[in-house]
Amino acid sequence: QVQLVESGGGLVQPGGSLRLSCAASGTFFSISIMAWYRQAPGKQRELVASITEGGSTTYADSVKGRFTVSRDNAKDTVYLQMNSLKPEDTAIYYCNAARVRLTIIGSFREYWGQGTQVTVSS
Repeated sequence: QVQLVESGGGLVQPGGSLRLSCAASGTFFSISIMAWYRQAPGKQRELVASITEGGSTTYADSVKGRFTVSRDNAKDTVYLQMNSLKPEDTAIYYCNAARVRLTIIGSFREYWGQGTQVTVSS
């Protein structure tokens, strides 16, 4: 099993910055993709950014140029640096671990964190 624990959310003014962290723990062989999703009230959960074990990244168009996803494979931790925050970035942000192998020959699994609230408001 894999546990994902997010931290770093909070209240910030428009134009401000926050850094989210998500640490994976448990017994596993590899995590191919780590990602951040968000869900605003009344909206569907959407992909914000993802990063592969090799460092390849993808971003939602709405956050390109403002958010940066990074990963420390030695610590099994993914980060989301969020700059120039806007009120529309307000949401619960969820960490996701995809294509996880618990053993070298195991099937792929997926895990979610419990979410952390980000509120952008003056």
